[in-house]
Amino acid sequence: MSEFMVVCTFKEGTDMADVMKVVAAERDAVATLQAAGTIGVVKLATPQGKVFIEAHSADIESARAVIEALPMAQWWNIELYPIVPPAPVG
Repeated sequence: MSEFMVVCTFKEGTDMADVMKVVAAERDAVATLQAAGTIGVVKLATPQGKVFIEAHSADIESARAVIEALPMAQWWNIELYPIVPPAPVG
């Protein structure tokens, strides 16, 4: 299993009123994926309109598919970055 940091930014012209309509569905979908171990931490940078999601998947394509299945993904530009822990000191 590999880890990815997913950076999501809202597409220009997104109507945030539409986004707010799916908040409950997004929260439920995230909780289900967290329970399954598919995603980890989700953090919001609200003033910047960014969402950071830790994804756990076999490869970058499957990580993207998981994120694209989220209700809010229709309004996101999605960037995925493979991440690794830092090398041990010493």
